[in-house]
Amino acid sequence: MHDAHRLPRTLLSPTTYDEPAGVTARATLVVLTGRGETPAGYARLGRRLSADAYRVRVVATDLGDLDAVEAAVTDALGGAAPDDVVRPRVLLGSDAGANVAARLAGRRPDLVDALVLAGVVLPGPRTAPSTAAPSGRWDDELETRSACPAYRRVIGEDSDFVRGALEVELPAEVAGDDLFTGDLPTLVLHGEADPLTPVDDVLSLVADGSRARAAVVAGGRHDVLNDVDHRSVAATVVLFLESLRRGADLPTIVAPAGR
Repeated sequence: MHDAHRLPRTLLSPTTYDEPAGVTARATLVVLTGRGETPAGYARLGRRLSADAYRVRVVATDLGDLDAVEAAVTDALGGAAPDDVVRPRVLLGSDAGANVAARLAGRRPDLVDALVLAGVVLPGPRTAPSTAAPSGRWDDELETRSACPAYRRVIGEDSDFVRGALEVELPAEVAGDDLFTGDLPTLVLHGEADPLTPVDDVLSLVADGSRARAAVVAGGRHDVLNDVDHRSVAATVVLFLESLRRGADLPTIVAPAGR
């Protein structure tokens, strides 16, 4: 088994999902994986978003080498050639990847136009390792992560997936409960039944964020991007991205008709 902090070096190069041939890309989306995950777990999301003409890059979040993660993200977002990247530029992170995305955006606001943060990790007893598969059993970890059988099969067959990584504490530089206080447009996605970070704790912090909007997935577990309602969650991300394209104030595009 791999060190729970480290991933094979071969995974640090982004996995790419491009817009269909002949179609103009609508945005650049860099996805940061969660603890233990590899880009393989985000193939479904990458294909779905790229089919809608979003240019997707999936970067493995190696908590043991955050400098390498930042370098990969910077390259994917056009750090060396900013005029060549499709805007808006969005960081989407899950679990620890959400924390890393928020911190990176705070340090490099020149690189990022918006954030999507799914299943963020908050500090303190509310995210104590005892709530995440305390027995260390794989079945318990699956119950914590997702109820989607297809996703469970993908990570179960992924030889690079790090089992038990949800018990790994986040490095101090990406931990904290001030993730939603920046000026970037931010979509916060969280599972109603997330056993790692209670949804009420997240919502209490989002309420103080100047540009953050929250969406709660009914019955959702920790990995809402890969849970049973992954289609609806991906659709919510698309709605956010389309609104972002119209303005940083996220204007409503489709509104319920008055009755």
